[in-house]
Amino acid sequence: MDDIIKENNSINLSNNFLSKPSNKKFDVVIIGGLGHVGLPLGIVLAKVGLKVSLLDKDLKKALMVMNGELPFVEYGAEPILKEVLENGNLKVHSNDEVISSAKAVIICLGTPIDEFLNPKTREFLNLIKNFKSYLSEDQLIIIRSTVYPNTCEQIYRTLGEDKKWKLAYCPERIVQGYAVKELFELPQIVSGMTQEAQDEAAELFSKLSPKVIITPLKEAELIKLFSNAWRYIQFAVTNQFYMISKRFDVDYDHLRISMTEGYGRLANLPRAGFAAGPCLLKDTMQLASFDYSNFQIGHAAMRINEGLPNFLVEELKKVHGDLHKKKIGILGMAFKADIDDIRDSLSYKLGKILRFNGADVSYTDEFAKNPDFITKEELVNKCEIIIVGVPHSAYSSLTIPKNAVVVDLWGILKKSDGN
Repeated sequence: MDDIIKENNSINLSNNFLSKPSNKKFDVVIIGGLGHVGLPLGIVLAKVGLKVSLLDKDLKKALMVMNGELPFVEYGAEPILKEVLENGNLKVHSNDEVISSAKAVIICLGTPIDEFLNPKTREFLNLIKNFKSYLSEDQLIIIRSTVYPNTCEQIYRTLGEDKKWKLAYCPERIVQGYAVKELFELPQIVSGMTQEAQDEAAELFSKLSPKVIITPLKEAELIKLFSNAWRYIQFAVTNQFYMISKRFDVDYDHLRISMTEGYGRLANLPRAGFAAGPCLLKDTMQLASFDYSNFQIGHAAMRINEGLPNFLVEELKKVHGDLHKKKIGILGMAFKADIDDIRDSLSYKLGKILRFNGADVSYTDEFAKNPDFITKEELVNKCEIIIVGVPHSAYSSLTIPKNAVVVDLWGILKKSDGN
């Protein structure tokens, strides 16, 4: 089947499964409904008038959400959350039996990997197997999680090939923290094991997105992995450029600005900095595993990005000698700016390397909470070396003491005379 890009008004709604009379209580149940993917999706589906249940075992998060509070930073979501709780379109459940009461079931579970960054497909399939008794052929089942190629076929077999399951794969492509905004703006990738599953998934996502892109299922599985690998490789390129410039005693940030200004072909070259989080490295390595470790550029990107903390420490040692007992502070412990998610943050790797070299290391963050963190003001006044781990916007107004050594790949700190 050729790819088809459909505007909302051109989607085949002949089945119109969301509007059909049904004894189902909910239009949608989201498994993993309180996570970074499931919760924003549930909120916006409820916003457009669907009856949504968020299924999750995390009772602490459940209580927060039922009280109208977000368990993590998601810009623009809280007013909508309160609205859809008040009008009854959004509910939170912890009992798997609620799965049976929905027309569509969206699976937003994290995809685990082992210590070698290989996908633990069997664990994911076992999770699907656990829900099987609550699923039926009349339901639309959508996999939203990032999956290893060919996983959807294995899911179909796990459910049982004796039945005609309506299984679709519709990968998420949002930027964490801005999902509510992007779900209404980004095209949605839709694929299905059957034409009926594909059409119904397209109908569902047309409620949100201005455009639905229909693709074969295998393409959809690769699209998500390729997208994250491409971003990860872009960061590796700029980080490699930074390292080369540093060894050549050239200010890379100044070079990058001169290089890109007015030159459209380089407009997408990002700043150097930590490339981390729960998706980019993991999905790049999943792709490498699928390609029998022939994805050499992906492996190179991993070595560069994961090696940046070591590079920074070695550069400090070249200039300042032994780091033993030096007071060093890291500004920002989340994996990206202006969010609170610390998963796979390279700031922690940097801290471990510094401590291994005997440094007295302090942490701070504007969003992530930890009783061991200190305030940003305390950190910059206490530490002789200050490293920007992530460029939270609040750091742009910090006053840095003139005698402090600053390592700021992001260029967010204001440089005073004498720095």
